Amino acid sequence: MIPVILSGGSGSRLWPLSRKQLPKQFLRLLGSHTLFQQTVMRLSREGLEAPIVVCNQEHRFMLNEQLNAIGTTAQALLLEPFGRNTAPAVAMAALKLLAEGRDELLLVAPADHVIADEAALHDALQRARAAALAGEMVLFGVPATRAETGFGYIQCESAPPDDDVRRVARFVEKPDLATAERFVASGDHYWNSGMFLFRASRYLEELQAHEPDIYETCALALESSQDSGSVLTIAEAPFACCPDNSIDYAVMEKTRRACLMPLDAGWSDVGNWSSLWDVQPKDDDGNVLQGDVVAHDSRDCLVHANSKLVTLLGLEDVVVIETKDAVMVAHKDRMQDVKHLVRSLDESQRPETNNHSQVYRPWGAYDSVDNGQRHQVKHITVKPGASLSLQMHHHRAEHWIVVSGVAQVTCGEKVFLLTENQSTYIPVAAVHRLSNPGKIPLEIIEVQSGSYLGEDDIERLDDIYGRTPEKSAEPQAPLAVAVK
Repeated sequence: MIPVILSGGSGSRLWPLSRKQLPKQFLRLLGSHTLFQQTVMRLSREGLEAPIVVCNQEHRFMLNEQLNAIGTTAQALLLEPFGRNTAPAVAMAALKLLAEGRDELLLVAPADHVIADEAALHDALQRARAAALAGEMVLFGVPATRAETGFGYIQCESAPPDDDVRRVARFVEKPDLATAERFVASGDHYWNSGMFLFRASRYLEELQAHEPDIYETCALALESSQDSGSVLTIAEAPFACCPDNSIDYAVMEKTRRACLMPLDAGWSDVGNWSSLWDVQPKDDDGNVLQGDVVAHDSRDCLVHANSKLVTLLGLEDVVVIETKDAVMVAHKDRMQDVKHLVRSLDESQRPETNNHSQVYRPWGAYDSVDNGQRHQVKHITVKPGASLSLQMHHHRAEHWIVVSGVAQVTCGEKVFLLTENQSTYIPVAAVHRLSNPGKIPLEIIEVQSGSYLGEDDIERLDDIYGRTPEKSAEPQAPLAVAVK
C-alpha cells in the first residue's frame, strides 16, 4: 500500500495566512509540525511504503525541507507545472508505477487534513485492504454529525452490520442547509473525506472508461516528462491540455465499483477558519487566540496575530487574521466566502495572495522591510552551505550589510568574505553572487536602489537549483521584490 499524498492545493479559504507560494499544507496551524508533515508521519507505519507526493513545481524545495525536518523521504515526487485537480494527479502516479511494472494499492490522501485518532485510521485502512485487493474502489466516509453545506455527502446501500465496506448508492455535492439537516437526521449519510484506496490498474481502467481524455492526456504527458526515478517533472505542454477534474466527478460517481469504508477518526479538512476554530482548544469564553492578542468581553472568536498586538472588544463569532502585510476581519458564518475575496484580490493583481512579505527560497528566505519608488530594503537569511544564483541586474545597484554569520561575495572578478558589521556595494550590471560558507545562518540587510526594481530585472547566469528567470513565482508588479 503506497500513500499518494496530494499537495497541490492553494488553500485560498485560509487567506491571508495561506498564500499560493505558501499554501496551508505547509503551515504550522496545529502544533509544531505542518499539516503536510503530520500527514506524512501518520502514514509512516508498518504495511505502508514511503509516499509518492504530488505537488506544484514551485513547492519542491520547501516540500523537501519539510520532509528532511522529520527525517523521512518520499519514494517519488511528481512535480506539476500547474494544478489539474485530483484525477490527473493520481493518474500520473498510477501510470508511473505501471510503467515500472508495479501495481500496488494506492492510498490517496490530501496533504492538508487533520485526523485525531490515528489508531482508528489504520484500523479502517486494514479493513478496507481486502476490498481494494479484490478490485473495489474504496472511499473513506466520515459519519455526518452536523449540517455542513460545504461538504460532499454519500449515501450507502443497506448492508449487514458486520460488513467492512458498503456499496455506495449515491453522491450529493454540497447540498443546501435543509437537505444537509435531513441527511444528518437520517443517520445513514457520510461526508466525503477525499481519501481513497484502490489498485493502480483498477483506477486507470475506470478512468479510461469514464474520462478517456484525462487518461490519454496523462499517458502522453508521462511519455514527455523527465523522470529520474525519484523525481518526475511533468511535461507542461501535454499536461496543459488535460481536463481539470476531481477523482469524485471523474471516476467515483460513475463507477459501479464504488464502496465506502466508515472512518470515525476525528477527521477535519481544515477547509476554512471556522473549521480550524472547531478543532482547537478554547478559553473560557470560547475564543481561540494565537499570538499577541488581548480580548475583552468577546466570545467564540478566532484571532491569529503574527506580527502585531491585536485587541478585541465586544465581539462575537468573529475571525481576525493578522499578517505583516494584510489583515482580514470576517464573521465566522462567512468563511466559505473567503475564496471569493481572494479571487477579487487576484483580479486586482494584488501581490498579497501570492506571497507573504517573507518569501521562502531553496537557499533560505527574505523579508521585505521597506520599499519606495527608487528603493527596496530586504532582510535576507541564507542557510549554511547555500548560495543564491550568479546573476546581474540592469537597472539597480545593491548594498549588502552583514548582520550575523559569514558571507562569501562574488562581485565581478573578485571573491571575498564579509563578517558581522561589514558591508559591500554591488554596482548596476555587475555579475554577483551571495553564498554562506559558514555553519550558522547568514543574515544580511540588502538595500536596492535604482530606476527600476521589478522582479524581471534579473539575469541568472548560473543556478544550482535549476531555476530560470522565467520560472520566478512573484507577481509582475512594479514594486515586487526581485527573485534571487
